[in-house]
Amino acid sequence: MHLAEIRAEIDQTDMQIVKLINQRMEYVLRTGKLKQFILDPAREEQVLKQMLSQARGLIRPEFITELYQSIISESKLLQERNLKLVGFQGEHGAWGELAVRRYAEDMIPIPCMEFAHVFEGVRDKELDFGMVPVENSLEGAVTEVNDILVETELNIAGEVVVPVRQCLLALPGTDYREIKVVYSHPQALAQCRSFLSRNKLEPRPFYDTAGAARWLSQERPSSTAVIASPIAAELYGLDVIKEDIGDNTDNFTRFLLISREPSATPGNKCSLVFSTQHRAGALFEVLQVFAENEINLTRIESRPIRRNPGAYAFLLDFLGREDDPGVQKALGRIREMTPMSRILGYYPEAAPAR
Repeated sequence: MHLAEIRAEIDQTDMQIVKLINQRMEYVLRTGKLKQFILDPAREEQVLKQMLSQARGLIRPEFITELYQSIISESKLLQERNLKLVGFQGEHGAWGELAVRRYAEDMIPIPCMEFAHVFEGVRDKELDFGMVPVENSLEGAVTEVNDILVETELNIAGEVVVPVRQCLLALPGTDYREIKVVYSHPQALAQCRSFLSRNKLEPRPFYDTAGAARWLSQERPSSTAVIASPIAAELYGLDVIKEDIGDNTDNFTRFLLISREPSATPGNKCSLVFSTQHRAGALFEVLQVFAENEINLTRIESRPIRRNPGAYAFLLDFLGREDDPGVQKALGRIREMTPMSRILGYYPEAAPAR
């Protein structure tokens, strides 16, 4: 290997080391939510013992001891800060992480493999909140999230709307004319269908946009690019080949902030889940209650109830405050009319995407 090649490998290794340390600190913060006390001498001794057993070759035991004592010290300092952890689906650099940062800069985004893991983390008190996408302006409802919302006992405490500006990313030095295949989440590929077709690029699905960027950075396949966010390019050392490759510039995703407790901030928007009697006109009668009370509906979505095959639940958003007599009158009437109804939360309406 030439000197430049060796240094490039060192740079890649250093990036991986920093990312792994950051990942370890995220797990430290999650364990801190479950522990009664921060100090745990027995656990610290166990960690040092495990790591010293790996001190082979060029690594001196003294170096391992000093390194992990520093890591443990930093871990305890982080736990003492009692930071607010917000789970999102995907890898760092995903649109869910951007939603967390857009909602509140002092929240710590924590990646989760699946949407279900986000809800479970909040429910089990490993996470303070979850940030999940509920609908996209081009592709419609995120069905998996809506299905979980029908079943969950958690609350919606807020929302944020994120403009989606998809980018084509590739390894540094890649000649764009040699790119043949593009990996990304199926929804991102669908949002860039015309661009891919026009440039004769083969779309291949990946579980997550940022996950595809991370994979490309690590595996480094030839003739390959990914579709992801600009922040994913920064995180994984990729070049932005082309910005804003989506078929429609009016592309945004609405995210919901999930919490164990209702929103502490009075809100002008409400989310409701309900089912209806299985007869003609039942849904119309419910919607008519809102119309009679001059309540503006902003979304309605139907989803099958998994524990009751053949039955459907409706997720409905409307503008209205909890202390509004008209809202309470309408909700009282709906409770009488429906087999099941549950308020998911009152929360402030998000500012429009820009």
